[in-house]
Amino acid sequence: MATINFDYHPQFFTAMILNWMPLLKDDAFKDIIIKSLRFLTTEGSIVVYGFVVMPNHIHLIWQVQDGFNKAAVQLRFMKFTAQQMKFRLLDSDDTLLSAFLVDARDRRYQFWERNPLSVDLWTPNVFYQKLDYIHNNPLQEKWRLATLPEEYIYSSARFYRTGIDDFGFLTHHDGQDLRPIVSR
Repeated sequence: MATINFDYHPQFFTAMILNWMPLLKDDAFKDIIIKSLRFLTTEGSIVVYGFVVMPNHIHLIWQVQDGFNKAAVQLRFMKFTAQQMKFRLLDSDDTLLSAFLVDARDRRYQFWERNPLSVDLWTPNVFYQKLDYIHNNPLQEKWRLATLPEEYIYSSARFYRTGIDDFGFLTHHDGQDLRPIVSR
């Protein structure tokens, strides 16, 4: 596997739905997340090493590629997914949309909690600890979404278990050097 060079370390990224609402319980909303990750990967702005979409939050291990601004990529991801969630609720005439009405100065609806968690993963040990956490999240007692990590569909666990990328955007870490390449 070719070495991939980056300006940034991989990041553990967590975003929560506003007020912990279980909006992502519906697969149509999970698919919005998948579509956005696939787009960002295809355009070359990110590499996704791992993810899980839970009923009210997401966890990612991703890495912003050279030439892309980390904050801008995160903003685009959050904005696009929020817009798509709003459109989905508008199209379905769902009364759930009112739960996301905030009438803030800069928006009428808000789907994500502000200030998502984004932590650089400086060492392989921390990387693998976070990847394990992501893959085991659906098994936690409060969720019980699967009995084995690879059984939960909206996760990269099956990819790491079988090598099959059902989503078309995952990159196996496979022991690559996690340190960014310093320009000389």
